[in-house]
Amino acid sequence: MYCYRTMNASLVPLLTTSITDRSARGIAGGVGRLISAGQLAVGTRLPTVRELSKELGVSPTTVSEAWQTLAAVGAIDARGRQGTFVRQPTGPSSPRRYRRVTEGPGHFSLDLSTGTPDPALLPDLGPVIARVSRQSLTSSYLDQPVLPELAERVRADWPFTPEELTVVDGAMDALDRVAGVVVRLGDRVVVEHPTFPPLLDLLELLGADVIGVDLDHEGMRPDGLAAALATGASAVFLQPRAHNPTGITLTAERGAQLAAVLAASAASIVEDDHSGDIASGALVSLGQWLPERTVHIRSYSKSHGPDLRLAAVGGAGDVVSAVANRRLLGPGWSSRILQAVLVAMLDHRPTIDAVAAARDEYAARRRAVTAVLAGAGVGFTGTDGINLWMQVADERSALLTLAAQGIGAAPGEPFMVRVDEPSLRVTVGNIDNDLAGYAERLAEAAGNIPARSGQR
Repeated sequence: MYCYRTMNASLVPLLTTSITDRSARGIAGGVGRLISAGQLAVGTRLPTVRELSKELGVSPTTVSEAWQTLAAVGAIDARGRQGTFVRQPTGPSSPRRYRRVTEGPGHFSLDLSTGTPDPALLPDLGPVIARVSRQSLTSSYLDQPVLPELAERVRADWPFTPEELTVVDGAMDALDRVAGVVVRLGDRVVVEHPTFPPLLDLLELLGADVIGVDLDHEGMRPDGLAAALATGASAVFLQPRAHNPTGITLTAERGAQLAAVLAASAASIVEDDHSGDIASGALVSLGQWLPERTVHIRSYSKSHGPDLRLAAVGGAGDVVSAVANRRLLGPGWSSRILQAVLVAMLDHRPTIDAVAAARDEYAARRRAVTAVLAGAGVGFTGTDGINLWMQVADERSALLTLAAQGIGAAPGEPFMVRVDEPSLRVTVGNIDNDLAGYAERLAEAAGNIPARSGQR
């Protein structure tokens, strides 16, 4: 039961002063930040929709939409005639964007919607597991969460010197746990536009006010980042290479520009290097410039095997330590058996060669497909990784055209922070034969449209 409090006279001035953006999203974010800061305590009775709309000078519909957003994350509780009250946020019940990508119309002879690696290009685990199985794998609950051999190996390959390092159960587990530390209800959070749908679902669950910053061929645009930080954004999430969905890799020059913009703020930086060693581009980390504020995530799923379920998290000591300490109250650690397998794979010459061969093959497949698209005048982005962001005249029509030919692709809308030009994400890394033929089908599905400025 809540102990409900009567709305006091100072509440409306507090809300009107704190809410600088009078859109529905801005109102929801402003109220959310007040809840996170404790200025609106659990049980506080909020103004009615009509009262607040009058004070803010907006329509009741706008405030109603803001209230619906806050209710979706469990931050407020509408109780009919009793009023609307602040409550402890619980998050929305369904990852709606993720489901849009994964719940296609059916089975395909060639499914290019997955964003996952080609199983045929993953290294053979058999010899490595056989080697590891002869070792003593008996561990104590009191052992260190990260095998010392793995920690040493990962630190040697880290893009900057991390203050702390831990291992969790994959990239999304890492993003979930890091976001839980650096993001509070109502916080303004910067992401690339477009970006990975589960990240948007996660930030929505946390009640963040998400700001999308456009990309060009070098990475996130510095002017867009500066504008977003000027609104008081507290965290920036980005993918430094083989960006999903666009295939863009951050250049060293752009990395320096972004670091210079971020240096004037206090925002946390979270990097998701999800493709790891199958990315062709050089890794540029903002931790090279801002190591004390950067958390870097390195996943081994796409390069060494999705069922390894391992990702390293290293960088800002306060954040990484908070992640590791919180895990002590849950799983405690990621399987040391799987960690031992990964250590063996990282130093196993046949595995190293297999990952390098996969990287070259993915790059060749991408080049073959994009050559056909470019010749057909179809706009696309990026040069790296297994995914391609392709411009289409009409998203639904393009998906249906491809589905009729047994080809699956991911709709673009779930990747977008805001409404933008219709596009598809196509996992071209999974086209293992007749590359030109499948590329021609993609071009036909795109429709007769000119490429957008800055693409290819």
